[in-house]
Amino acid sequence: MVSQNQRQLDQQNQFDQETVNETEKPLVQRMQVTDDLDALLATLPPKISKQLSDHGSRGELIEVVIDLGRKPEARFAHHWEYLSEDPVTREDIQFCSDRVGMFSGDNRAGIERTLHRISAMRNRTGEIIGLTCRIGRAVYGTIGMIRDLVETGRSILMLGRPGVGKTTALREIARVLADDLNKRVVIIDTSNEIAGDGDVPHPSIGRARRMQVSSPELQHQVMIEAVENHMPEVIVIDEIGTELEALAARTIAERGVQLVGTAHGNRLDNLIKNPTLSDLIGGIQAVTLGDDEARRRGSQKTVLERKALPTFDIAVEMLERQRWVVHKEVSETIDQLLRGHDPATEVRATNEQGEVEVYQQENQSPMNGTTQLQNPVVPRPTGWRASGQMTPVDSSPSPNAEFEKMLDQSWQQAEQDSNKVRTPGPNGEDWPVYLYPYGISRNLLDQVLELSKLPVVLTKDIDYADAVLALRSQVKNHSKLRQMAKTKEIPIHVVKSNTLPQITRTLQRVLDMDPSNDEGLNNYQMLREGRNEDEIEALEEARLAVEQIVIPKGQPVELLPRPPKLRKMQHELAEHYRLKSDSFGEEPNRRLRIYPA
Repeated sequence: MVSQNQRQLDQQNQFDQETVNETEKPLVQRMQVTDDLDALLATLPPKISKQLSDHGSRGELIEVVIDLGRKPEARFAHHWEYLSEDPVTREDIQFCSDRVGMFSGDNRAGIERTLHRISAMRNRTGEIIGLTCRIGRAVYGTIGMIRDLVETGRSILMLGRPGVGKTTALREIARVLADDLNKRVVIIDTSNEIAGDGDVPHPSIGRARRMQVSSPELQHQVMIEAVENHMPEVIVIDEIGTELEALAARTIAERGVQLVGTAHGNRLDNLIKNPTLSDLIGGIQAVTLGDDEARRRGSQKTVLERKALPTFDIAVEMLERQRWVVHKEVSETIDQLLRGHDPATEVRATNEQGEVEVYQQENQSPMNGTTQLQNPVVPRPTGWRASGQMTPVDSSPSPNAEFEKMLDQSWQQAEQDSNKVRTPGPNGEDWPVYLYPYGISRNLLDQVLELSKLPVVLTKDIDYADAVLALRSQVKNHSKLRQMAKTKEIPIHVVKSNTLPQITRTLQRVLDMDPSNDEGLNNYQMLREGRNEDEIEALEEARLAVEQIVIPKGQPVELLPRPPKLRKMQHELAEHYRLKSDSFGEEPNRRLRIYPA
């Protein structure tokens, strides 16, 4: 008993000396590991501990597995091996069980004032028939990659697969916040993994205080109790796994307390799909959009959106021990994921010299260790409706190759102060045409011009324009615009609504262009003769989807919900292109899906 107390005292003195020394070292050299492996070996049967005492890979040991009737097994970072040829007996398991702490409701136990975890497997009668002895290591300096985020005072959520180092990072964050930043830190230690077993916490958590949880299902109550009774500035939680714990975390965050925790899931995508834990990232709800908004987004009328602000401001996905993905604004990341876009993120990694490097997620290019603005969000190629973007069909070789080559160039250019640049068109026209847009979405206009390569240049000066492109509802109420156009003898071309098909069709009418003369389009022209504007818009939507997605890319496309009469016309148009289509969904959201040949 005396020797054990002396060993614990020596361990405390050693830790204090290491902590003093590490502050005198540069960041690159500050990572230190303490594993107390001898304490774990003392609980194992002699025939097993003897094999590990002088093992060459002792420092890479992850866990020791002892199962009744099977050979004892040691698992290292990159391999595993048997520790004895003799199978494990009940006496061996009992030997271990007697030398560790009491097993809690989640079948976990520990060794006093160490970070090791012993997990039990039981048979139907409750008898222990297997043990997993996991090595607990205190690694100092692990959070160098995200220390700047920890010091901001914002709540941080750590995600990652088992064994990647989430608990180790939590332990180090608690120590840094308590010792270096002088904050009042309380750790909710459900399984005694963060601060070790026993009533005295492991010295690796520094000045942080630890609250133990008698039973895992009571963790949410202890979380609330910590805030109400002990006035913490920071709460550290490991393994948020139930809806009650997620609600307790939100309650704590709303009281202005910084949260640092881990959750079950490798990526933020997992939490979106997890109804139990989705409240951590703001909660997900289904929202029904109006027709105009659905067309503007290029999405279905029923979409998923975030309900509230996330509980955690920052999320860190621990892909590997030395490579983490950081989401600095969880709210923006979730919004982008729900819209089918790739969020702007950064990857932080530690190189061989111990220096932290920050990479952009898209191209993994180093940014010299400094945080910079990310690239713009790039839409995922999930089809025409999901992205609202279409790629024109590549033209096949034709006798008028020079003219087609000219069409394929981009006509978009910056505002000019000099004379207009003109290029002769196929029939001697002056191209490009300079348009003054009024009431038209500039984003949609740029999208149409970039994708269709139409010879049009947008200008902000009406004196510089060849024509005015205006929204119909705006022209009716703007007599000054009509008067100006009349004075300058500039025609006004009217767009019915801010939609891709309407803008595309109006621009083609301005240029007096026939986009194609193939069989499918000829049939399309016949189908639209004598139709009203709603019918023409439905046909135009189907034609663009077929010509720019289904045929060139070989991808199916979903169209917007339409009444039965309009869907029938879209079916007929698909048949003219020799494509298969069908309707699905319930009214009034029933819509058409067109498949490639």
